Amino acid sequence: MTAREVKRSLSIAGHRTSVSLEEPFWDQLKLVAAHDELSVAALVGQIDADREPGAGSLSGSIRVFILNRLLGRLSQNH
Repeated sequence: MTAREVKRSLSIAGHRTSVSLEEPFWDQLKLVAAHDELSVAALVGQIDADREPGAGSLSGSIRVFILNRLLGRLSQNH
């Protein structure tokens, strides 16, 4: 089963940008933002600011961030 990417526009670091993610990643991003008491744009801004130069796309960095958060939750439960 392949999930289709959904493009959304956000304002981060004072500029508008578009990010394409599959809906399950958008859903998790919203949950993490709510948990951290941030807007989705603020959380994406943090992810963007923390990226290493040449680390790849913002979309890819968001996916890795979400994966790492979920893996962190799993390791806390064991």
